[in-house]
Amino acid sequence: MPEAAAPPGAFVGAIRNGGIVTVSGQVPIKDKAVLRAGHLGKDVSLEAGRECARWALLNALAQLERIAGRLDRVKGFVRLAGYVAAAPDFTQHGAVVDGASEMLREAFPECWPHARIAVGVASLPRGVPVEIELTAVLSSAEA
Repeated sequence: MPEAAAPPGAFVGAIRNGGIVTVSGQVPIKDKAVLRAGHLGKDVSLEAGRECARWALLNALAQLERIAGRLDRVKGFVRLAGYVAAAPDFTQHGAVVDGASEMLREAFPECWPHARIAVGVASLPRGVPVEIELTAVLSSAEA
């Protein structure tokens, strides 16, 4: 699990309201560097985009763990939002974001189901091809 990074702006990485945690959009950072830059359908392959979605999810889970204390407190997920920087004719946004959804299913086999959106955008922060936002539900037991 990567270390939860400090946000690069005037916001927090995640916020808790009762048993709900909303994780701010996370990008594919690995070892404190952008994993890949570019646009799907132009200079980033589908598989590279899926890998970026997985790394963005790992960073989201790091934020979730930081605020929850431990990931075994996660009771379920509400929503995963995936933003995909893509060429105008690219149409496989869902397949890219599946990289994150499938990893969530592997990591949390008992409570992974979530609502989801996959949106194509012209650009994302730091030039990355994917950004992932996550909302989770925690158990009521304290850390």
